[in-house]
Amino acid sequence: MASTGWTISLVFIASAAATAAPQTFNTALPVAEGEFVFREQFLYRKASGDPSRADREVEVLGAISVLGYGMTGDFAGFAVLPYLDKELGLTTASGARITRSTSGIGDARLFGRYTVYRDDAPGRTFRIAPFAGIELPTGDDDDSDGQGSLPATLQLGSGSWDPFGGVVATYQTLDYQIDAQASYKLNTEANGFEFGDEARLDASLQYRLWPRELGPGVPGFLYGVLEGNLLYRGKNEIGGIDDRDSGGTSLFLSPSLQYVTKRWIVEAIVQVPLVQDLNGDALEDDFTVRAGFRLNF
Repeated sequence: MASTGWTISLVFIASAAATAAPQTFNTALPVAEGEFVFREQFLYRKASGDPSRADREVEVLGAISVLGYGMTGDFAGFAVLPYLDKELGLTTASGARITRSTSGIGDARLFGRYTVYRDDAPGRTFRIAPFAGIELPTGDDDDSDGQGSLPATLQLGSGSWDPFGGVVATYQTLDYQIDAQASYKLNTEANGFEFGDEARLDASLQYRLWPRELGPGVPGFLYGVLEGNLLYRGKNEIGGIDDRDSGGTSLFLSPSLQYVTKRWIVEAIVQVPLVQDLNGDALEDDFTVRAGFRLNF
């Protein structure tokens, strides 16, 4: 199982009016000075590809709240807070099938994003924006049940302070938008456990499906979105020793739809693994479904 960090790799829509944008990562479009953006995203994740005899199966329900604020025309700050319900089913060495679960607030994130390059012209814009922040240990990391202490991968939080950063670029026209991001998260040790570091590359294409021709009186726009996510996780460490059944490389493809108006957006996406080159008996993902809304105010 992966750390809770995968749940909050979010996009933050970024202008005085709502526009199409990625759903699984960031965008370089700015949040207007003095403006807020709020996003609520609900998710369901299932992972059951367990090559071991434990036949593990994980299900996660989540609600992720995001608030962003445009401090200047180039700099915006964001806060992310997830609520998670995590359940693990597995077969014990004796052959009994058990279920272990926990729910509550997960680890929060705070970060800032600054536009370092912009090239605006009629009908298009291109922007590059680095970002940096930290994941805070706000989620419980010592939950237990009748079986004893829950494994670190099932806990709501990691117990560690984990910095992250990266850069995102966006090219937007009246008909379509392309976003690309590279990021890295440095996970640190807590309670004798350390999640492997995470590196990822992301890309997204948003294309206006309706209306095909722009004109006055249109209340909103329907976009088709296709995203790709390449994720590498290092091996977890337990007591300073690598866990050989953790980490690896995954490639996800994610089709989605967005309905965009001037001040709000509704959206849904399905994230499906294409390649999972994982270490040992690391648990494979089946799919993740995300749906939610965004408001600019």
